[in-house]
Amino acid sequence: MTTKQPLSHLDWLEAEAIHILREVAGQCANPVLLFSGGKDSLCILRLAEKAFRPGRFPFPLMHIDTGHNYQEVVNFRDQRAAELGERLIVRSVEDSMKRGTVVLKTPDEPRNKHQSVTLLEAIEEFGFDCCIGGARRDEEKARAKERIMSFRDEFGQWDPKNQRPELWNLFNARVHKGENIRAFPISNWTEMDVWQYIEREKLELPSIYFAHQRDIVMRHGAIFPVNVSLPSGEVINQPKAGEEVINMQVRFRTVGDVTCTAPVISDADDVSKIVVETATTTITERGATRLDDQTSDASMEQRKKEGYF
Repeated sequence: MTTKQPLSHLDWLEAEAIHILREVAGQCANPVLLFSGGKDSLCILRLAEKAFRPGRFPFPLMHIDTGHNYQEVVNFRDQRAAELGERLIVRSVEDSMKRGTVVLKTPDEPRNKHQSVTLLEAIEEFGFDCCIGGARRDEEKARAKERIMSFRDEFGQWDPKNQRPELWNLFNARVHKGENIRAFPISNWTEMDVWQYIEREKLELPSIYFAHQRDIVMRHGAIFPVNVSLPSGEVINQPKAGEEVINMQVRFRTVGDVTCTAPVISDADDVSKIVVETATTTITERGATRLDDQTSDASMEQRKKEGYF
């Protein structure tokens, strides 16, 4: 007789996520997978491969680009989509600015929160009824309130008090025309789970996740990257008068808009070292690196109510 091997916690999380992806494909008429090139969405790409290969994905990939994304990540995004042979849709906050639907208070205002407008415009343009995202409940207080199938009304807004029950892994992704679902297959994963999965699956990553030398300044108690070159060739995040520029070894725990994503001091130059570093840290991923979340305790929740990821 053969003995059954118990599933590891990664096997269990993987099986749940694949189940969720297949539920989206079965229930939704026109879903899309939000893909930025970051570590969480790369995990979902691998999960989608396991869920649907050798066939094509039953949804395209889409990135909402602020125009201020790190060049290494944008290049990796394009490379990975090309390797998979999947359709990649890119919609830019800068296009929304040209249309006048996004208006910045100042030219150097972070554009991260304005992705909500561009995302809602893209949902309307393509008629998407479900957006698959890489949000995890351990990231932030507001995301801990999310359901796996998070309902958004006809205005794209999220009401944390008006969400559907999810009992016994039964998911309801049905919506009326104009409404949509945000599906989060790795909701129950932690940052550690993501890195252990990346290590197990031997996933490639953008280079900025690993320790490298970078010019930084200390600003408001955080490490702030300066003199950053964008894909457009523009150099942004110029140091302010009186700030001392230091060339330091850092890495990024999460990747977002250049103007609001801070690195951390690190010598972890491979995934195994990052796993060890993640196990010993006492600061949450977004708490350490996302400057736009530090404006108030409710900043993320307010953005999500307005249509954010």
